[in-house]
Amino acid sequence: MALPRNIRNRASKFDKNVTKRGNVPIGKAAEHEDEFPVSKALIAFLLFVMVGSSLVQIFNMFKTAPIALNPEE
Repeated sequence: MALPRNIRNRASKFDKNVTKRGNVPIGKAAEHEDEFPVSKALIAFLLFVMVGSSLVQIFNMFKTAPIALNPEE
């Protein structure tokens, strides 16, 4: 049974496109610059918050630690 005309046209269009995949002109590939999705300022802010909170937690731990009056016991 023969395929309808629109299906044959789509199949031939797909067959032509299969051989073109992955072949990008050099100019298009060179234009693309890899940019980070997150800015450097945001990374610096998050790092500042994380380090600061860890330091506060360490200071609180030393402040609430029991003091040994007699180390010999």
